[in-house]
Amino acid sequence: MALSIMLQGTGSDVGKSVLVAGLCRIFFQDGYRVAPFKSQNMALNSGITEAGDEMGRAQIFQAEAAGIKPDVRMNPVLLKPTSDMQAQVIVMGKVFNHMDAVTYHQYKPRLMDHIEQVYRSLASEQEIIVLEGAGSPAEINLRDRDIVNMGMAERIDAPVILVADIDRGGVFAAIYGTLALLSDDERARVKGVIINKFRGDVALLHSGIEMIEQMTSVPVLGVMPFIELNIEDEDSVGLSQNKYRQRNHASHNQLDIAVIHLPYLSNFTDFNALAIQPDVHLRYVMRDEKIGYPDLLIIPGSKNTLGDLKYLRESGMEQEILRLNQLGIPIIGICGGYQMLGNRLYDGIESGIAQMDGLGLLDCETRFSAEKTTTQVEAKVSVLPPDDEGLFQVDNEMIIEGYEIHMGQTVIGSNTRPFCRLISRNGQVVESDDGAVSLSGNVMGSYIHGIFDREPFTRQLLNKLRQRKQLPPLEQSQSLDAFKQREYDHLADNMREYIDIQKIYRLMADHAEQQSKQTKI
Repeated sequence: MALSIMLQGTGSDVGKSVLVAGLCRIFFQDGYRVAPFKSQNMALNSGITEAGDEMGRAQIFQAEAAGIKPDVRMNPVLLKPTSDMQAQVIVMGKVFNHMDAVTYHQYKPRLMDHIEQVYRSLASEQEIIVLEGAGSPAEINLRDRDIVNMGMAERIDAPVILVADIDRGGVFAAIYGTLALLSDDERARVKGVIINKFRGDVALLHSGIEMIEQMTSVPVLGVMPFIELNIEDEDSVGLSQNKYRQRNHASHNQLDIAVIHLPYLSNFTDFNALAIQPDVHLRYVMRDEKIGYPDLLIIPGSKNTLGDLKYLRESGMEQEILRLNQLGIPIIGICGGYQMLGNRLYDGIESGIAQMDGLGLLDCETRFSAEKTTTQVEAKVSVLPPDDEGLFQVDNEMIIEGYEIHMGQTVIGSNTRPFCRLISRNGQVVESDDGAVSLSGNVMGSYIHGIFDREPFTRQLLNKLRQRKQLPPLEQSQSLDAFKQREYDHLADNMREYIDIQKIYRLMADHAEQQSKQTKI
């Protein structure tokens, strides 16, 4: 059985997901077969495996850091909120049910045996498993039915490292308070602490570290500095705090691309490939912020399409979108954003709203159904029509790749043309159209997430936008995959410098030895 180490946090958004990715990268660099695991994930940011299974995006980028393909066993339970009270429950990559918080909390123990079986199946193929908790293990009102923090650690007998975020303040109180709320057995399972996101001179922390170690008898394994990393976030918390906010403006030589930040925004990682381009200034527009005059406006995916469409109306953003369309500014809708651009949406599945008029910028209608489409796809982008600018078309046949996650089917009318032709779904040959482009050529929608990840299509699109801005074309785009690999290596280098990785190796080995002795007894 594989060695294991579990990272739990003093709270949410303390950096567990990134540190798990860093450990996966380190172990991979050191020649080990390693995989991430998170028994239950709550996030609107998900992806699709080669088998067509849906899983949390965090475990996907952790798998990338580990040098392996994503496997739904790495995230057997995924919760996708559809409102403040309900979430779609996805088990082993497929929709299981919709539940409110109380119902799901009561149901969780029935999942535990299955989760353990999945974990052991994954661990049988690896040498090390790096587990991630969720939120905090000190949520005493939820402890009796926990399946993702100490409940999971106890079930598979994993040692735990506690991660604390010093950037938000009160780090020593968070460490002490978390450990104080654990039972004696749970505290004994915590083998170390990592203080994360530190800014400044670490010498100022030495006295505090000595005191917290004396008070808790738990060693601090390292202090990670606050480092700028472009690694995919698990959710959009970072977007609403500071990342990609409108603090800066695009320079004259940059393209200004604005993405509307919807309340139920999903799969915002679709736009990471744009954000890393040297000629792109990507920004997210929050409520009460002006969209301005971007070179391209994007309406992203949503887990509650009609609810977010209602938000666009009530916030005044709908009028802003229509204004930009009148000015000829290009607009792209991805998945839920594509559905919103149409004439009419018929729901009753996702939002509880029966039907609603869309933005009316694409001649299409969408009907939601209970069956969810989750596929990896390849497609050929439609070739440029004669005598047409074809902003969203290509000059020569071009392949794009991505994935679909949606519960609606869209039918286009005579005043649109398809965006692309699907040629495979989950490796199976198909022939069907996807998306729509308006006859004006300024509005496009598609169900395909990740369409910007392939550099040729993205560079051609950006160069057409540059031409509109009277800027010369660029010959090459930044490769997203190569960029991510460099970021994983950069993260691993910093963790090796500031965290006692050898001590982590030792505590995993010591714990495994104790397990072996107990088994023999």
